[in-house]
Amino acid sequence: MLFIDLIQETYIALTTNKVRSGLTMLGIVIGIASVIAMIAVGQGAQKSVEDRIQSIGSNLLMIRPGAARSPGQTVSQGQGSSTSLSLEDADAIGREIDGLSAVAPSVSGNYQVVADGSNTRTSVTGTLPAYAAVRNVSMDSGSFFTEAHDARRAKVAVIGPDVRDELFPDETDLTGKKIRINGIDFTVLGLTATKGGSGMDSSDDVVYVPLSTAMQYLTGSDSLSMISVTVSDQALMDQASADISSLLFERHGLSDSDTADFRVMNQSDIVETASSVTETFTLLLGAVAGISLVVGGIGIMNMMLTTVTERTREIGLRKAIGAKGRDIRKQFLVESVALTFLGGVVGIGVGWLTATLLTKFASVSTSVSTSSVVLSFGVSAGIGILFGYYPARRAARLNPIEALRYE
Repeated sequence: MLFIDLIQETYIALTTNKVRSGLTMLGIVIGIASVIAMIAVGQGAQKSVEDRIQSIGSNLLMIRPGAARSPGQTVSQGQGSSTSLSLEDADAIGREIDGLSAVAPSVSGNYQVVADGSNTRTSVTGTLPAYAAVRNVSMDSGSFFTEAHDARRAKVAVIGPDVRDELFPDETDLTGKKIRINGIDFTVLGLTATKGGSGMDSSDDVVYVPLSTAMQYLTGSDSLSMISVTVSDQALMDQASADISSLLFERHGLSDSDTADFRVMNQSDIVETASSVTETFTLLLGAVAGISLVVGGIGIMNMMLTTVTERTREIGLRKAIGAKGRDIRKQFLVESVALTFLGGVVGIGVGWLTATLLTKFASVSTSVSTSSVVLSFGVSAGIGILFGYYPARRAARLNPIEALRYE
């Protein structure tokens, strides 16, 4: 059978009963569209998480308090309960560790912030001016506080967009505005640019004040909540982390990691861990959506078996005039692949449209990748071959005499 004849026969077979062919394709369309959309949601979530982590700074190391242990106790009181990190530790890190671009110690806590009759409970971070460069904090208006503000314990503040929306929803110029934190008046110096994100760690729902001011008027303690460090080169991250750990072990009189009262967190490790979690999430979504492809494949097999039964006399006639078994098998296999291929093309379009609509109207981050499209093409063709082979083989093995006598 010539190729052009095969294509013509396939076209005639599929268009003879358009409704049945369309409904059979629908299962493949839904399956492929589900896979495309679900993988797009998973990959979008992965990219969003990675961008969110990267937005807090480049080549970043974060030193946080570890678990506190009282003398004679072997049970820790939980990560972050230690109060051993000090401003002297931050100064020593900046002075003695090579390959660092900047060091920014900070303290933080949740406080009630009041202004003009409005109030909100938000995170207040006391830090040094270097924090803006270390953590990629850019200004939308006004300016960040300076070393001079920290030196004289000035009651000044820089607020995030979410805090502005709660306290000054109708104001555009916030410079000079007054806010009250923990019952103490602060003067607003500026507004940070929007970074996005939500939840307790949102970079937009925060108030920044000088470190010395926060220690004296807010926390009443000399212990730090975090030391943020920028490494000059990505290749030096591991070495810098090890050097910082060694220095703090020495300064705190510790001997091993089991007794450490601090944690050095590598930004690269955080990105890798988050990516691993979201990749698993993406695979799970794809697997769940893939179940509908199996259902669609079963529908293809059911239709082809029905077609073989309906066309038994046609098959007998073809064989009687010289068609070989492989010709019959090829004909029915091509019909099956054509159904799944067309369904795959439509499904990819529907899946891409679904992902686009989710991003536009549901604010869900999605990312349709080339690999998922290629995979969908491959899967749709594979399903056509897998579920079309048995009906095609059955048609090819029909006895021509019995087929001609079939009523």
